[in-house]
Amino acid sequence: MKSQHKCIVIFALVCCCAVLIALIFSAVDVWGDDEDNIDEAKCRRSCRVVLVENIPEDLSILYKDTVSLATGLRELLDQAHRSVEIVSPWWALNSTEYESKPPQAKQGQILLHQLMRLQSRSVSLRVVSELTNSSELKALSQNGAEVHYLNMTALTKGHINSSFWVVDRKHMYIGSAGMDWRSLSTMKEFGIIIYNCTCLVMDLHRIFNLYRQLQYKDFLPSIWSKKLKALYNRDKNLQLHLNDTEAKAYISSSPDVFCPKKRTKDLEAINRVIQEAKTFIYISISNYLPMLNRSQPKYWSRIDSMLREALILKTNIKVRLLISCWEQTDPLTQNFLWSLKTLCIESVSCSVEVEQLKERGRGNAA
Repeated sequence: MKSQHKCIVIFALVCCCAVLIALIFSAVDVWGDDEDNIDEAKCRRSCRVVLVENIPEDLSILYKDTVSLATGLRELLDQAHRSVEIVSPWWALNSTEYESKPPQAKQGQILLHQLMRLQSRSVSLRVVSELTNSSELKALSQNGAEVHYLNMTALTKGHINSSFWVVDRKHMYIGSAGMDWRSLSTMKEFGIIIYNCTCLVMDLHRIFNLYRQLQYKDFLPSIWSKKLKALYNRDKNLQLHLNDTEAKAYISSSPDVFCPKKRTKDLEAINRVIQEAKTFIYISISNYLPMLNRSQPKYWSRIDSMLREALILKTNIKVRLLISCWEQTDPLTQNFLWSLKTLCIESVSCSVEVEQLKERGRGNAA
């Protein structure tokens, strides 16, 4: 009899552990089974894409075929009826405590005010950010927002660079801009907003849920929930129409340890794009330096090598680079750019053009 009781107790403990593990590693979905109700055929037909950018206010360049970033984000908030989910590396819409509030911060203040008003419209706001002592995030939290902090130093010894929005799980923004007033005024930023594309947006929502699940954790799970697995990837693209034009799409992510089953890694996606290029490769990037940590240098040449291989092996390929030029830009950048350009000096089958855009730094917001 004692042996039978012991078996029952052990079985009960095993069941409890299994349930506990399932709860820990499952993604909480407040809306239930939205993904089961996706009409992929309808989604493919209804997607609409808008290119958004911020042109620094001191540049006399007009917006052409794009919408200003501030206008695009405000329109996204106007479209929200149920939820807004934001991932941003930093928050400085209202300028930082270390500086005065310049007139250029107005667009950031307007956006912050709209975010504060979401609760009054019965729209939930969820935010993911790094561990930070942000007065803005504290104010949003006090105003009903769910704020989730990631300890990236413990998880990867790195930082969050992701910047995206998920609105009503049917609209999305992905781009270079964080929630910083400079991104809406003095910085050169670029991104896309996609409307009415539930199929693709739900996949981005899975990445948001992955981040949210890691709040305050100092370790990564060995097994990810199936609800975090990618819906589409480089081998299984989403076939859709963007502005009545046939297209294929999927969402990649990084670092590798943040990629559950079937999620294409960023480096794989970049390599695929460069390999499939036929006539040109245009790149806009903040810094072009295949090195990490100048105090203890580490050479990281993966993307630089991809470009060099394309210039050498492809016929009539044109590479154009738009790179930010900061006060803190490493002078060694010029050496790597010069080295890249020399590959085409004696060749008529390739060309490399480099433009550097002077920008003001983010200072304490970065």
